[in-house]
Amino acid sequence: MTTQELIEQIRLKKSFLTIGLDVDLNKIPKHLLETEDPIFEFNKAIIDATHHLCVAYKPNTAFYEAYGLKGWKALEKTITYLNENHPEIFTIADAKRGDIGNTSSMYAKAFLEDLAFDSVTVAPYMGKDSVEPFLAFKDKHTILLALTSNQGAFDFQTKTIDGKEVYKQVLETSKTWENSENLMYVVGATKAEFLTDIRKIIPESFLLVPGVGAQGGSLQEVCKYGMTDTIGLLINSSRGIIYASNGADFAEAAAKSAKCLQQDMEVILNAN
Repeated sequence: MTTQELIEQIRLKKSFLTIGLDVDLNKIPKHLLETEDPIFEFNKAIIDATHHLCVAYKPNTAFYEAYGLKGWKALEKTITYLNENHPEIFTIADAKRGDIGNTSSMYAKAFLEDLAFDSVTVAPYMGKDSVEPFLAFKDKHTILLALTSNQGAFDFQTKTIDGKEVYKQVLETSKTWENSENLMYVVGATKAEFLTDIRKIIPESFLLVPGVGAQGGSLQEVCKYGMTDTIGLLINSSRGIIYASNGADFAEAAAKSAKCLQQDMEVILNAN
């Protein structure tokens, strides 16, 4: 999917919502555990109930890898279901990969070619040759971890070296890499006060923003400081939507929760 196609979907749906498909078998409705593939059945129901309200889905691969081969097959079935039934949806493999060049090439092939995700999250700290293999894929996107929403972000990302914070050095350096136009960036919603400085470095790039809702981030604050003329934001919500209910009405409850966020986004879009 191209960036322009993503922007068109945002304007069409009046939404820049991303739904995180982080499936924990201890939290899903008990009746699904009796099915052959409870992870996929849960995801399918969530997708069927919410696809008209969001522009992206983001499975965190750890929640699938934890269940071994069955989990990986459920991930494969989920992305296949999305690509076949909702090709207009932007898909994000939240894998946070990044390794030496030949290894990164295989990671990129796994997520962007074999599973056919539109994008994958990547850690930047091994540098250029660990990221460029992901950037080489046409009409695919690499979402670089820039400033994350967790408390540990302050351990390294905001430290100053030679007068500049590390996350700013990551942003500036990444712009020099080959095919850097395929970059997006992860910026946590709990770091909204940093967005003004971030936009000075990457004024037009899309930001994937986790942390709205359960982690305490403010949608309004993120949009105030991070939105661009082409929107430039993908706001992720996971637990607040997919676990809105653990009963038989879980899909309907997820849709209701997603609708609330989508309506808030529509108000913001109409005001800009």
